[in-house]
Amino acid sequence: MFKSACFFRIADDFVLPDLPALERVLQKGRFVPCGPTQPESAGWVPPRGNKGKLLAELVGGHLVLKLCTEKRAVPSSAITAAVDERIERYKAETGNERVPAKMKKEFKEEVLLDLLPRAFSKRSTMLLWLDAKNRMLVVDAGSLSAADRIVSTLLAALLEVPGSGPALDLELVHTQSSPSASMSHWLSTREAPWRFTVDRDCELKAADEQKATVRYARHTLDIDEVAQHIAAGKVPTQLALTWNDRVSFVLTEAGQVRKIKMLDVVLKESGDTGKEDDGFDTNVAILTGELSQLIPDLLEALGGEMVPGAETTAAV
Repeated sequence: MFKSACFFRIADDFVLPDLPALERVLQKGRFVPCGPTQPESAGWVPPRGNKGKLLAELVGGHLVLKLCTEKRAVPSSAITAAVDERIERYKAETGNERVPAKMKKEFKEEVLLDLLPRAFSKRSTMLLWLDAKNRMLVVDAGSLSAADRIVSTLLAALLEVPGSGPALDLELVHTQSSPSASMSHWLSTREAPWRFTVDRDCELKAADEQKATVRYARHTLDIDEVAQHIAAGKVPTQLALTWNDRVSFVLTEAGQVRKIKMLDVVLKESGDTGKEDDGFDTNVAILTGELSQLIPDLLEALGGEMVPGAETTAAV
């Protein structure tokens, strides 16, 4: 289900709103495809997929939502060419060589309105998992900007729920040790943190202006060369890890988790259950069960959560 994860800490006083009331609010913000001249559209869709009707799914106390975004992309080269054509026509018709900035802006707006209906649209979805018990919000996003978007949409929806409790106060999870410093330590000492193993993919990048980069793919990292790169000033920006022989993933310098994959032992334990509902409930149970244990271990490996207002340390 989740391929990536950004973590947010929920305030202690947050309580899940009434589910039917939340559903009614989400239905008002249900996804509608882009109109002919609309560059972007976003809204909620059923987490279960096309066969689902509910927009808010509660499985084992875990709230799961899905936001769909559609964008019409017009190539910048096509916009520039069409605007230039209008500018040359304006010059020929008026005899003026100078085109006011306001006129150029109007030309661009006209071009977009003309080209948008012919542009291909692209859809993407992001899952959101709210674990009220452990006070954690997990967003299936590969970047903080993408995560911020779905979080903002969720906050707006929760504020509309009648009789809801305190607003969802969120803080992006930061750790006492920066992920880059921790990854440098693990690679230099060749010692992975408790319950983790270092896998065979890594990216190291120099901190200077040239940003010299070294990437290892499907290559053992337990070698002197890696430690030498770190000693020379290169910093790990990505590192593949496995947790407890159950979940593999890539940790980034920003503390995000990408390329999440449940390993065979987890899938074998789940068996063939869940076929009746296309496996949605089973998949949610597996995901929440594994990540509910992985996340605390990862935060501990990174020195523990940072107290709001404190600064991260540069060393482990």
